[in-house]
Amino acid sequence: MAHAPQNRPTACLALADGSLFYGRGFGAEGQVTAELCFNTAMTGYQEIMTDPSYAGQVVTFTFPHVGNVGVNPEDDETAEPVAAGMVVKWDPTEPSNWRATERLSDWLARRGRVAIGGLDTRRLTRAIRQQGAPHVALAHDAQGNFDTDALVAAARGFAGLEGMDLARKVTCAQSYRWDEMRWAWPEGYVRQTEPRHKVVAIDYGAKRNILRCLASAGCAVTVMPATATAEDVLAQNPDGVFLSNGPGDPAATGEYAVPVIRGILDAGLPVFGICLGHQMLALAVGARTVKMNHGHHGANHPVKEIDTGKVEITSMNHGFAVDSQTLPKGVVETHVSLFDGSNCGIRLEGRPVFSVQHHPEASPGPQDSFYLFERFAASMAD
Repeated sequence: MAHAPQNRPTACLALADGSLFYGRGFGAEGQVTAELCFNTAMTGYQEIMTDPSYAGQVVTFTFPHVGNVGVNPEDDETAEPVAAGMVVKWDPTEPSNWRATERLSDWLARRGRVAIGGLDTRRLTRAIRQQGAPHVALAHDAQGNFDTDALVAAARGFAGLEGMDLARKVTCAQSYRWDEMRWAWPEGYVRQTEPRHKVVAIDYGAKRNILRCLASAGCAVTVMPATATAEDVLAQNPDGVFLSNGPGDPAATGEYAVPVIRGILDAGLPVFGICLGHQMLALAVGARTVKMNHGHHGANHPVKEIDTGKVEITSMNHGFAVDSQTLPKGVVETHVSLFDGSNCGIRLEGRPVFSVQHHPEASPGPQDSFYLFERFAASMAD
C-alpha cells in the first residue's frame, strides 16, 4: 500500500460546526459519522471500545497512553468492537504486557474501526464540555486525501442519538446461558457450578463482565434479546430479572421495553437494572429521561449513596439521565453523582426492585460497587 508523505495527515476529524482536526490514522481506513464523547479512564481502552453502550459514538481518550498493553480476546466486553471510532493524543505504542496477543492498531483494522492519533485531546475535550457532544465525521485515508466540505456535511447530516433505538442493533440474536464468573488470578475465568438463583438478563447491549458478576453472585443466567416479551421472560420461571446496559435513547428503546418491564414488575419479581436498564426501569414506573450536555464517561466518578452517606468511585458511560424531579411517589432516589447532582439510582419502596446509573461491574474501573450484585442475590433469597 502506498502511503502519504510523512508530514501529511492521514486522518481528519470534522465537527458539525466546521472545525477540522488533522492527525495520523490507524486501524481501518474509511469514514464514519457519530456523536463524539470523551472518556477519562486511565485503563481499559479495549473494554471501552467493545462496550455496546458506545454504539453510535466516537470516543476521545483523555489519557494519552492508549495501546501500550495491546489487546487480547479475554478483555472483550462483546464479540466485536461497538464504538464507531477512537481519538487519541499519542500514536499507540508497541504493546508491553504478558497478556497481549495483538497490537491495538491491527485489532482495529481487522475489526473495521477507524482511529486517529496526534490530536490535541485537551482542546477537544474542552469543546465537548462547553458546547455539548458534537456530531462528527472521522476519516482515515493512507494517501491523505480528504474532501473536508463533504466531511463537515456528513457530520451535520448525522441524525444524533436522541430518538434513536440502538439496542436492537447490539442485542443477542437468540437466548443463551451464561455461567462464566469474574476473572481471578491465577485461574482466569472459571465456571459457576453451584448456582443458587435463576436470573433472566434482558440484553439491551450487555457487557460480559456484568454477566460474570451475576454468575459470581451465585446466579444461573439466561440472557434474552431486548425484544423478548414479558411472557417469554416469565416462562423461564426466574427468581429475578436483570435489565442490562445499552446504547441510544432510553425513551426510544422504551417504546417496546417499558411494557415488558411493567409486566415483570406486575409479577412481583426482584429486578436489578444498570445504565440503560436503570433509565428504562425509571420510565416504566412513570419518570422521564433527559439528554445530557456531554454525558458521563470515565472510571473516576464519585457517587453518593444517600441512605448511608457512603461515596463510591464508579465507572460510568451514559449520555442520558433520569430526571429525579419526575420520580413518582413510592420511588426513592438512592444514589446521586457528586460531579453534577444527577440521578444515579432508584428503588421501589417496600419491593426488591432497584437500579443504578453507574457500572458496578467496572471493567474498566474501580470495584467499589460490586456489593450491588450481592444485594440483588440477597433479594432473591428473601
